[in-house]
Amino acid sequence: MANITAQMVKELREKTSAGMLDCKKALDATNGNMEEAVTWLREKGIAKAVKKESAVAAEGLCSYRITGNKCVVFELNSQTDFVAQNEKFLNLLDKVGEIIANSNAKNTEEALALPVEGKDLNTVILEASGVIGEKITLRRVSVIEKNSDEVFGAYKHMKGRIVTVSVLKGNDDVVAKDIAMHVAALNPRYISSADIPAEEIAKEREIILAAALNENAQAAKPKPENIIAERIVPGRLEKNLKEICLLSQAFVKNPDQTVEAYVNGAKSQVLYFTRLEVGEGIEKQDTDFAAEVAAQSAAFNK
Repeated sequence: MANITAQMVKELREKTSAGMLDCKKALDATNGNMEEAVTWLREKGIAKAVKKESAVAAEGLCSYRITGNKCVVFELNSQTDFVAQNEKFLNLLDKVGEIIANSNAKNTEEALALPVEGKDLNTVILEASGVIGEKITLRRVSVIEKNSDEVFGAYKHMKGRIVTVSVLKGNDDVVAKDIAMHVAALNPRYISSADIPAEEIAKEREIILAAALNENAQAAKPKPENIIAERIVPGRLEKNLKEICLLSQAFVKNPDQTVEAYVNGAKSQVLYFTRLEVGEGIEKQDTDFAAEVAAQSAAFNK
C-alpha cells in the first residue's frame, strides 16, 4: 500500500478541483497512481466537470433564502439556460441556498469551503456538474442582515433570472415587496443622489458639458459657453442623476408618484437594496453550432 502524502492529495486536488477527502480516497483506491486517481474521480462523476474548465457558465439562476433576520442572495451558473430549468439543477439551487443560509459564510469563498457530509460545498457542486453534464459554478454570494424593526422584501423575476432584495425600516411586507419589484424593473443604482460618489458625479458632469458644447457649436445661434456650463449642464445633470436613484424614479406600479412619495406615504424608509441578474459581468462565448457539429463529426469519422 502506497504512502499517500498531503502533497499528493494537494496535487490531485489541483488537477481535478475535487475535494480533499475524495482525492485521498482516489489515491488510496489506486495505490497512489496519479493518472489512475484522476480516472477514478472521473468515473465516479467527481472530476467529469474538469473537462469543461474552459467553458463559460454564464446562464443559470439567482436565488435567495431568508432565515429570521438574515437573507442569503446568490447566483448559481450553468452553461445553458436549458440546464438551468433541469430538475437536478433546481434541486441543487435549493440545496446550496439551504446550506449557506444555515452557516456563517459571508461570501462566495467561505460558502464554497462549507462542510457538507464529509466534503466541501465546492465538491458537491463539482459532483453535480458531473451528473448534469455541464459546468456549474457558484457566484456572487452575499449576506444581508436586518434588525427586528426592519423588513425584507424579496422578488424573483422569470424564476430567478433576476432576483432583488430590499430592506425597509418598518414592518410593512407589502411595501418592501413592492420596492423589490420596482428594483427588478427599473434597475436603480443608488437609493438617493446623496449616495452617488463625488467622482461619478464629476465624470457625468464632464460628459454632459462636452455633449452640450458640441451641440452648441453646431447650433445656428450658439450660446455663450458660460450659459451652457451654468444653466444647461446643471439641469441635465440633475435629470440624469434622478434616473439612476431609486427614490426619485417614477414608481413602477403608479408612475404618477415617485418611489419616495410611495414609501413616505406608507411611513417606511428604504435602507438597502440589491439586484442580481444572471450572467452580469461574464463575457459569453459565441458558439457557431453548425461548426461545432461539423468538428465533432470529423473527429468521429477519423
